[in-house]
Amino acid sequence: MENPVKPRRRRRRWPRRLGIAALVILGLVLVSTAANLLLEQREKATTAPYGERVAVAGGSLNVVRNGSDGGAATAGGRQAIILLSGLGTAAPGLDFAPLIGELGDFDVVVVEGFGYGYSDLEASARTNEHISNELHEVLSKLQVRQPYVLAGHSIAGFYMLDYANRYRPEVSAVVGIDATIPKPGNEPVAEPEPGINWVKLLGAAGLVRAVATLAPGLVEPDGSAYSHQELQRMRTMAIWNFGNAAVADETARIANNAAALRGVGYPDDLPVLAFIADEKDGRAAAKTAAAEELLKNVSRHQVLPLDGGHYLHWTQAKRMAAEIRRFVAPAG
Repeated sequence: MENPVKPRRRRRRWPRRLGIAALVILGLVLVSTAANLLLEQREKATTAPYGERVAVAGGSLNVVRNGSDGGAATAGGRQAIILLSGLGTAAPGLDFAPLIGELGDFDVVVVEGFGYGYSDLEASARTNEHISNELHEVLSKLQVRQPYVLAGHSIAGFYMLDYANRYRPEVSAVVGIDATIPKPGNEPVAEPEPGINWVKLLGAAGLVRAVATLAPGLVEPDGSAYSHQELQRMRTMAIWNFGNAAVADETARIANNAAALRGVGYPDDLPVLAFIADEKDGRAAAKTAAAEELLKNVSRHQVLPLDGGHYLHWTQAKRMAAEIRRFVAPAG
């Protein structure tokens, strides 16, 4: 005769085993989180920050001027060009290093927005208006020579379009680096709802550190324009800044910021140079057409496809600098 107790005991073992597995996983996560925190504290204590922090409404933004780690360089009478990074770029002051090096005859100013580089990682709502006003406040406090060239990568296309309309007299030209263009439409867009920042939690748990350590190519730029020290620092800052509150809010507001720019174009008399990344994936023609449509009212504009990935300044800095220099010469 079979013993009816044995099957029930076997069934009871599964919840217990699952519970033990869950405790083991939780323990590993806690250990990884603690180790990540300790490593981050040690890295920040032993790594000197670059640039100059400038107080604005809501906090402080970090600025790199002509690539000088010692703060703002003397601008003299040089044409100023303002560089704005794409979404989630961990260290814009380093990311733009190849282009900064090629634009040595300009007063190059890299403004790291809230959530980027050594700027504060929390901020007010990341709307076009707030981002434009913060940038304007920084440039005013630094007494950057006007009018300046505004150059931006990817999502900075939104903010350059907004800024050029708010502060037109201060801008001599705009340069888009595979810049994002707001899509047309008339559908309403809801305000983002607050929620748990799961991305930040994954970063705090050490997952990003593990990925960056095991597969550094996933977080490092393409090309050979960076030194070993620059690559290492960019990788480290990607770990520090991953999923921070300001960038998370900016990401959540992409649709809202796009909707706010529906029907907005650049002023007719503002020269615009648009670099388009041709990644040989069949999308360059559509991106070029979208840029031409946006700029159809602009009397002096050029849309220029270049071979390379989305971060064109990683591999095409020399060509881009030459084209920028040629394009802005009449305004300089």
